[in-house]
Amino acid sequence: MVRKLLFRHQEKTQLVIAIIGAFLGMTFLLTSIHYLIKVNEFGEGAEILGPNTIIVQKKVSTSNTLNIAKTDFTMRELENLRKEPFIIDVQPVETNNFDVSFETADKLVPRFRSDVFIQTVDPDFLDVKSSKWKWKEGDSIVPIIMPRDFLVMLNTFMSASGIPQVSDELAMDIKFKFTLSNETEKEWANVRIIGFTNEVSSILVPQSFMSWANEKYGIDDNQRITQVMISGKESEFGLVEEMLKTKHLESRNGQMVIGRLKSMVGTLILIVLGISVIAVFVSGLVLIQYLQLLLSKNTYEVRTLLRLGYSPKLLTRHFFLYFTKVFGIVALLSLTSFVLFKFWLDTLFEEGGLYIGTTFTVTSIASLLAAYGIFAFVSYLNAKKGIYRSNNG
Repeated sequence: MVRKLLFRHQEKTQLVIAIIGAFLGMTFLLTSIHYLIKVNEFGEGAEILGPNTIIVQKKVSTSNTLNIAKTDFTMRELENLRKEPFIIDVQPVETNNFDVSFETADKLVPRFRSDVFIQTVDPDFLDVKSSKWKWKEGDSIVPIIMPRDFLVMLNTFMSASGIPQVSDELAMDIKFKFTLSNETEKEWANVRIIGFTNEVSSILVPQSFMSWANEKYGIDDNQRITQVMISGKESEFGLVEEMLKTKHLESRNGQMVIGRLKSMVGTLILIVLGISVIAVFVSGLVLIQYLQLLLSKNTYEVRTLLRLGYSPKLLTRHFFLYFTKVFGIVALLSLTSFVLFKFWLDTLFEEGGLYIGTTFTVTSIASLLAAYGIFAFVSYLNAKKGIYRSNNG
C-alpha cells in the first residue's frame, strides 16, 4: 500500500532513458575492462620476456661489413636510450666470451652436440615464474632457457635417427651439459632446461653463471654489447618503434608485431573504457535526478505518511530498495549481455588467429559490483536527505 502511494506519480520516460544508458554503459564498461586486461596479458606466459619488452640490435650495413661502423653499443648510447620519456629501462644483453658447446648427456637419448653461444639478461626483464632460475658457484646444475628453434633442430635430429621426437615437458627431463673452454682450460657443466622462448635465438643462462664463466674462461677482457633489452611504457609502443627507425635499430618481427598490436588495441580499448565510464556516470546522475524528482512530486504523500506515524527510515528504505532493484536488474542484464558479447568476440579473435585467454577477469566483475555499490550508496543518501527534508518541512 505504501509503495503504491509513493510511486504513483512516476514519469517513466526519464527512467527508461536512464536504464538504457546505464545498461549500455555497464555492458561496454565490463567488455572494455576485460579485454584491456586480456590484451595486456597477450604474449605473456608462453614467452620469457616481460611485458612490453624487446631485444634490439643495430642494423647491419655495408659500413659494418667494411668495419667502418660498429654494431656494438657504447655506455653513452645506453644512457641516451634510457633518457627517452617512453622508455622504462634499458639493459645490455651479455654474451659468452669463451668457447661453449651444448650436448646431450642422457643414456636414453643419442648423443647430440653443437657449438652454441649463450647469453644472459637482467632478471627484471624476464617473466620466468620459476625458483630454479638461479645459480651459484658449486651448484651441480645450470638452469637454462632454450630457444624453441633449437628444440625444433633437436627434434629433426631425433627424427633422422629414428627416435621419437620430444615435447617441451620431456625435453625438460633430458640431461644436457655444457663444455666450457678456452685455449688452455676445459670444463663440463650439467644443465637442465626450465623454459622455452621464441623471442631469443640464444640459450639463456643466469647472470651469476655468465659472470663466473666469463671471468674464468674469457678470452678477451673487453666485453662487447651487441644487443640490448628495452622495456617501453604501455600504449606507447609506436614511439618506441619510431625511435628504433631513427637510431637505425631493429628487433625480431614477432616482438614488433605483438608490441604494436598491444599498443594499438590497448589505446582503442582505453577510449571505449573512457566513453563507458562517462555513460555509466551520466546515466547514474539521471537515475539520481529521477529519484529526487520522484521525491519532490511525492512531498505531500511523504509528509502525510510521516504524520501518520511512519518512520523516516522506513520511507527511506522504500525508495532505496526501489532504485537498487532497478540498478540491480540493469547490472544483471549488462552482465548477461557481456557474457554473450564476450563469447562472440572470443570466437571472432580465435578465427582471426589472435588467441586471447577466454577466462573471465576478476577486475571486470569487480567493476560491476563497485558501480552497483556506489550507486546504491548515493541513492540511499539522496533518499534519506529528501525524506528528512520533507519531515523538517
